[in-house]
Amino acid sequence: MGHIVEVSGLKKRYKKFEAVTGVDLQVEEGEIFGFLGPNGAGKSTTINMLSTIIKPSEGKASINGYDIVEEKNKVRASIGLIFQESTLDEKLTANENLLLHCKFYGVAKDKRKERIQEVLEIVDLTDKRANIVETFSGGMKRRLEIARGLLHYPRVLFLDEPTVGLDPQTRNHIWEYILRLKKKAGITIFLTTHYMDEAEICDRVAVMDQGKLIALDTPDQLKTNVGGDIIEVETENNQAAEALLEEMYSVEVTAAGQALTFQVDKGSEFLVKFVKEFDIPICTVNLRRPTLNDVFLTLTGREIREETVSGKDKMKHLKRGPH
Repeated sequence: MGHIVEVSGLKKRYKKFEAVTGVDLQVEEGEIFGFLGPNGAGKSTTINMLSTIIKPSEGKASINGYDIVEEKNKVRASIGLIFQESTLDEKLTANENLLLHCKFYGVAKDKRKERIQEVLEIVDLTDKRANIVETFSGGMKRRLEIARGLLHYPRVLFLDEPTVGLDPQTRNHIWEYILRLKKKAGITIFLTTHYMDEAEICDRVAVMDQGKLIALDTPDQLKTNVGGDIIEVETENNQAAEALLEEMYSVEVTAAGQALTFQVDKGSEFLVKFVKEFDIPICTVNLRRPTLNDVFLTLTGREIREETVSGKDKMKHLKRGPH
């Protein structure tokens, strides 16, 4: 497999503020590539540059072999975009929304009916094609947006927080459709998410913070790099407990909400000894394996926060389509 996305030294400055400070990455054709990071990390800015919505200040990038600055229209024809907020016209039917998108992206007239039927089948909405979108549930709207993003056969599908605000059951269903899509069409999927279980599905994950790419690997390898087991403990005096933990066990302690966390080898053995000998009264204690949130906490010193990303302004740029 080749590289469908190539990025080298990509930067974006706004006056004196540098939102993206030089990103280098490559995404392989057919993989699910995840972007993790807090609000303001530079993820959305990077995706906006890759999708030609904003122009880079420095650096180069290509999608499907096309330069994002010099060949914008070819890049736009090569990608699909699904934003966190709905950009559907809710006064139109599902079919009318899809037909409008076909026109924006220059899908041939004799192919439109076939394409619409195909994408509606992928997301199980064929029986809803004549329904007004404002009658749809949140999950149905998200499925319709996925269908819309597939109409012109994109090589890369960008998903910006694709399941935010949906209940867990609907989130699982959306991911069934996404994975079915990957298997059926071999489309490369590039997503941002703050849900750790979604990041686990990715073939590789890039961790971004303060405009920089600070880690990039498979989810398993990122967690392996964190180290041993994670102990979470809440005591009657966390401030004193933090100092005592560092003194007694030579561990690096991080405050996470009401708990203190630290890493140890052979967590089960450690826990038995710890509960017996620790002098400060323990309220709760938990042992677990590292997660991707632990990876982010280890790399940045804080946890990933939920983001709110608006797609409305972005859609205004894209409605012109490739022209």
